[in-house]
Amino acid sequence: MASTNLLPSSSNTLSPSRISTLIPSLNINSISKSFLSFSHSSASPSFRTSLSFTRPINPSLVAEQSRFVCRMCEYKFPDPIPEFAESETEKFKEHMLARLTKKKQYFGDSVQEIVDICTEQILNQFLRTEYGGPGTLLVIPFIDMAEAIKEKELPGSPQAARAAVVWAQNNIDKDWEKWNAED
Repeated sequence: MASTNLLPSSSNTLSPSRISTLIPSLNINSISKSFLSFSHSSASPSFRTSLSFTRPINPSLVAEQSRFVCRMCEYKFPDPIPEFAESETEKFKEHMLARLTKKKQYFGDSVQEIVDICTEQILNQFLRTEYGGPGTLLVIPFIDMAEAIKEKELPGSPQAARAAVVWAQNNIDKDWEKWNAED
């Protein structure tokens, strides 16, 4: 079996300068303490390769990234607004009552009880204690809605939670922006 020898027969180590001549597109400055060693046997060559690539650190990039991270840490979301929570809860309640009433096949005669659980126990509490504007709308309250409906053994918990999520995604952040723009 003929073996192709990439190296001169007198050398079994490939230096960084030799690498740059073999692979001109490789930036030799990015290679640190690199070596390739080849062991040749008569049957087939076995290659043992150890390359250590390092990337030069750009101090200005590190400084910029740390300033960005620090600015993110410094941002404080506004506190929840109880009046906004009341207003939004009423809008949500009206929407859910109308929406779930149209889907009696899922909710039967439990529409009012399901709407009360979703609005007063879950959404109103979340808006009063945790919602502080765009970026703070969480999925957790809607999971809680589905679980609370299911715990009370009421029908349609996934459908009610899904309707609540869709309404919240389409309205809460926009209403918050309008609420605060009026001030």
